Formats: sequence, C-alpha cells, structure tokens
Amino acid sequence: MTNLEGRTALVTGGGRGIGAAITRGLAVAGADVAINYTRDTAAATALAEEVRTLGRRAEIYQADVADPEQCESMSEKALEEMGPIGILVNNAGIASRGNSVSDTDPGEMRRVVETHAFGSFYMSQLLLPSMRELTRGDIIMISSGATAGLSARGAPYNMAKTAMEALAFTLAKEERANGIRVNIVAPGLVETEMGKRLVRATRGVDDIRELDASSPFGRVCQPEDIASAVLYLVGPEGSYVTNQRIYVNGGGF
Repeated sequence: MTNLEGRTALVTGGGRGIGAAITRGLAVAGADVAINYTRDTAAATALAEEVRTLGRRAEIYQADVADPEQCESMSEKALEEMGPIGILVNNAGIASRGNSVSDTDPGEMRRVVETHAFGSFYMSQLLLPSMRELTRGDIIMISSGATAGLSARGAPYNMAKTAMEALAFTLAKEERANGIRVNIVAPGLVETEMGKRLVRATRGVDDIRELDASSPFGRVCQPEDIASAVLYLVGPEGSYVTNQRIYVNGGGF
C-alpha cells in the first residue's frame, strides 16, 4: 500500500465526487488533507470527519478557485493551520453547456477556463514556494479524456482542460530540479453527479449504470479508479514519474 505518512495534501473540489475519493485515498495512505470546496459545506464537513476517524488531520476551506484572491486567502490559511503542503491536487472543475462555438456565451467560456486552467495556475503558484522547501513535492492535474479527441460542442471545456495540461507540462520541466513532480490524470466518463448529468443530457440515460455492459471491463469508471492513479503518482511507486499524462478510461476514447 502507498505510504504517505508525514505528508500533507490540498485537494481542490475535494468534498464530492472524484475529489472526495482522492481525499479518502490520500487519508487512508496516511496523509493529512486540506479539503477545498465551493458550496456544499455539509459534504465537506462530513468528509473531514471521516478523514479524522482514520487518525489523520483534516480541515475544510471554502473558496472559488477561479478567484485569485480567494485562492490566496485559502492557501495562506491552509499553510498556517496545516504546515507545508507537499501534494496539490488541482481537481476543482465545472462542465460546459454543450453548445457549438457559434452559440457559446463568452461568459461561459471565461468561467470554465478560469476554473480549470486559471485556478490550477493560481494554486500551483501559491504553493510552489513552500513546496520547494520539502524533500518531495507533487502536483496533480485532474484533466479529462476530452483532451484526446476535443469533440464538437465542447469548446469551453476542451480549451480549459487543454490549457490545464499545458500548465502541467510546463511546470514539470520548471520544477523537476526542485524535487517537484507534476503529472496529469485524465478520466473518461466517471460515475459522479457531473457524469450522471452528462449521460442524461447527451444519451438520454437516466441510470448511468445502464452503460456498464457497453463500458470497458463491464463497468463505468468509479471515482476510486481515479484516486488509485493519483495515489500511484504521489506515492513512492511514482517517485521517478513526472511530465506524464495518464488516461483512466479503460482504454476507450
């Protein structure tokens, strides 16, 4: 099992869905976790209590990662309360509305790109100085299988995730000399609230598990599958891995 004893992580969008699974996985492996969330205080609070029952520290921080001032305030508070953060998982994200480029509202474009790409930039920039002082640092970008195909009717999301990945590949080269690994985990369709909304809107499927039979390995990807990839990358097993993108989609695009 991956051993993260003595390390502290911050997971953006860490209170629900994929972020919650990553938070749990990190805590089970021995890390203390700062949980960022935007709106669902109840879910973040319950998850923090769950982490504490594992004997790990957990604190919750409400902030919109698209806002640089909120990112700065959260980062300062987390560093003050939890000490140096050696693992940053940039997971917070929102979906786009599925319109063509000609029908996309510029405000939607701005909001989606700010959340995924600018938010990851802000958080990485704010935590890098203290991370450089540690023996090891890890930054993980939770991207999307969308970057493999860049399908029609998804310009805001496609552009946001592609920009996030460009940031990751750039950071990996800049920070390797400082002992910081930067990698990307790119999920396909995952059973989360966002995934359920997506299949209802695009496929008319009310129960996402109806897609199990047509999915790789006979099941829809679960949040824990994404967490497992993150744990590999930030653990001792991934100590020689940086500047990489792992698609977690069962091999299907």
